[in-house]
Amino acid sequence: MYYLGIDLGTSGVKLLLSDEKGSIIKTASRDYPLIFPREGWSEQNPSDWVRGTLSALNEITRGLDRSLIKGIGVAGQMHGLVILDENDEVIRPAILWNDGRTEKEVEYLNFTVGKEKLSEYTANIAFAGFTAPKILWVKNNEPESFKKIRKIMLPKDYINYILTGVHACDYSDASGMLLLDVKNKCWSEEMLGICGITKDVLPSLYESYEVIGKVKEEFGLPEAVVVAGAGDNAAAAVGTGTVGNGKCNISLGTSGTVFISSDSFSVDPMNALHSFCHADGNYHLMGCMLSAASCNKWLAEEILKEKDFALLQKEINEEKLGKNSVYFLPYLMGERSPINDTDARGVFLGMTLDTGREDMVLSVLEGVSFAIRDSFEVAKSSGIGITESFLVGGGAKSPLWRKILANVLGIRLHILKTEQGPGFGAVILAMVGTGLYKSVNEAALKLCTVADTVYPEEGLTALYEERYSKYRKIYPVLKNIFKEK
Repeated sequence: MYYLGIDLGTSGVKLLLSDEKGSIIKTASRDYPLIFPREGWSEQNPSDWVRGTLSALNEITRGLDRSLIKGIGVAGQMHGLVILDENDEVIRPAILWNDGRTEKEVEYLNFTVGKEKLSEYTANIAFAGFTAPKILWVKNNEPESFKKIRKIMLPKDYINYILTGVHACDYSDASGMLLLDVKNKCWSEEMLGICGITKDVLPSLYESYEVIGKVKEEFGLPEAVVVAGAGDNAAAAVGTGTVGNGKCNISLGTSGTVFISSDSFSVDPMNALHSFCHADGNYHLMGCMLSAASCNKWLAEEILKEKDFALLQKEINEEKLGKNSVYFLPYLMGERSPINDTDARGVFLGMTLDTGREDMVLSVLEGVSFAIRDSFEVAKSSGIGITESFLVGGGAKSPLWRKILANVLGIRLHILKTEQGPGFGAVILAMVGTGLYKSVNEAALKLCTVADTVYPEEGLTALYEERYSKYRKIYPVLKNIFKEK
């Protein structure tokens, strides 16, 4: 039997075909464009997701007995607003997770409705990337589109709808909409009223591993069922074995996340971390930074005109670690956790005539690591002690970045034997949904194995402790300058 995982990312979709043992038999991927109508805006056409997914599906199943595919799980970029009319046709391009247009709506929610009320209703406060502010933006700026809305969906749920004809959403992805009562796992009536929508425009709610329906006959997968799936961060956590109480996963992808799994519901008192449902049926706290590995990509390709990231990092003398005079704020698209500031911007500080490109590259790796530590500090202030974490994402492939991060955080970092991101977590959810495993915990703990561990070094950790204390002073000084238009 085979299981299919679909990872609907921001830059493209990737499909994984796995056997019962969790071995990846085949992969297929397709890219699709991002649309930037204005500065700070980010959109995509859902039709591009569908074309890419179906094209990759045809490739990955070519020459295969399709009746052997038993389950499909979809993971995807969170928070994106997909709105459908009465005929289930897409009304306008999807507004994505990294879109910053909702500044006024976020301000209204956080300061007129009030952060305390939002936290009471949803366990979270408003961030620009969340779905509810986007709904309000459409209501305020595109009233004709708002009037046509008959269904509101998230990106991966739209793919599930295409495959099954069912409007469904899982709790982990729904948590990031600012519409879900996370503690009680139901839509918040108060938030629906604030956004001017009714419950019937929202999809039905499921646990991530629950089956929502069979694949439509037209797709030629006669035995396949589709589970509800999960938001990309929750799915990636499942795919690393970050399930159960107190486990941690750090992702150095386009965005960066700190994901802390928990058996019980809790809320960060400052709401600097997101309090969401987990794909294993429990809960998690998460810090999310909008630009992580994308900062390194930006510096290399756009500024230094170099696509060989490894070559740039080879130029860095490791004796310089913890001693670099250049600092970098990684706020290229504003920032979510923990500062929640859409106006924040990227900054290099401390450059002199002696500064070389190796100093700039190193400062970016360090700046992203410091920003991840910001979320760790919030968790620490809430009494959560973390001594080890899994590390995934494109940035995790860099031995240098692993070493920097381990010492900035002062913890052990585990590198997985097989790291396939959210797609592998989606495979695991499909396995559970079809009964191959009794629980997500059982499947993840059996299928996710560690290949290597990076340990912090006492002397280097001390150097980074001093540098981090200076780094923390930079944003507060510049905060008001960022707000000047």
